[in-house]
Amino acid sequence: MRIAETVTFGGSSLDRAAELRGDSAALATAATAPEARAIALWRGKPLVADTPPDESGRPGAALVRLPMDHPIWAEAAGKPPILLGREDGHAVFAHDLSAWDPGGVDDAAFNSFLDRSEQHHPSLPPTHRFRELRAVMTALSPRDAELAATARALYLWHRSHRFCARCGAESTIGQAGWQSDCPACGAHHFPRTDPVVIMLITRGNSVLLGRSHGWPQGMYSLLAGFVEPGETIEAAVRREVWEEAGVRVGPVSYLASQPWPFPASLMLGCRGEATSDEISIDPVEIEEALWVTREEMLSVMARQHPRIMPPRHGAIAGFLLRNWLADRLD
Repeated sequence: MRIAETVTFGGSSLDRAAELRGDSAALATAATAPEARAIALWRGKPLVADTPPDESGRPGAALVRLPMDHPIWAEAAGKPPILLGREDGHAVFAHDLSAWDPGGVDDAAFNSFLDRSEQHHPSLPPTHRFRELRAVMTALSPRDAELAATARALYLWHRSHRFCARCGAESTIGQAGWQSDCPACGAHHFPRTDPVVIMLITRGNSVLLGRSHGWPQGMYSLLAGFVEPGETIEAAVRREVWEEAGVRVGPVSYLASQPWPFPASLMLGCRGEATSDEISIDPVEIEEALWVTREEMLSVMARQHPRIMPPRHGAIAGFLLRNWLADRLD
């Protein structure tokens, strides 16, 4: 797919500066350079600033980069930053400020399907706020989106992998955030990314959509599922569609991928041709599945369908569906 890397979180060509991760002297020099910058996250939410609306009138947002000596880093509780890479030859890091207590946090909103609450730190301008990445991802530039996604995925992994999987001892962060080391048994652990297939399954003029339990009313998407050990991407597509919807799939081809740090997946967008059309869902896996014609999908995208809402901007499901409608899957 020629435009594969135009998907959200893709295509920024970030220099990840991997050679600096294990070089403590070079890392210290990079971190103390006047041009070095860091981004901030609070409970996985990046610090972003408001920017002027785009041509369509949608509010803009930009990832905030702060100097390495900014006083807000005191909220990092003494933990070193993670190296994300280099921009214009200068290092860019990330700090986790989750130890900061903004007060008045609504846990129900924070744990909702899409957290729209925002947190403002008193040492920052009013336009700088911690916001849910899914709420701002399409407003960010490709570079901002990649930096935010990388930082979120790394910090969430470290938070859920504090202890060595081999011996159970508490681990320490190594390689500038790209490794977890066990001081007890010497084991090294690396950030995990889970491969997930997400499938544009077509039969004739129709595409297969489904919805999971608990999704907002009207929300449907392409079927998706984790790749199992010992399984190819193609086999995973066929298995997941059969298990969830009872539909058989023949030829499968790869289209595009998307890092999805919610919490740590790599979405592998594929196209598959169904060889059957009768649907028989697994009610444990999904709530509903249905075939939707191109004409119906056009009304969905125009927000004129009586049951189905348009797919979210930024997610690879919407990216694939829009390009299927536009005949741009080559």
